[in-house]
Amino acid sequence: MMPSNLTQREKQIRIIVGALVEGPGWLILVLRFVNILSGDAPWFVGGILVAAGLFLVLEGALGWSAARAMGIGRRE
Repeated sequence: MMPSNLTQREKQIRIIVGALVEGPGWLILVLRFVNILSGDAPWFVGGILVAAGLFLVLEGALGWSAARAMGIGRRE
């Protein structure tokens, strides 16, 4: 298992931000599914938001940040 590279506060922030990003993504997808929105852009935007939100929630749940693992934003 990957070692944690986030503090407890950073974990909580990632989970909250992930949910805030994911929610509108699902809303956009549902609105497109019921034909309130049209075109292909809502599928793309909604999918990207849901994927990004899920990734943030996963990072928070695991306590591991991909960016931190690559040395971006590393605390010294």
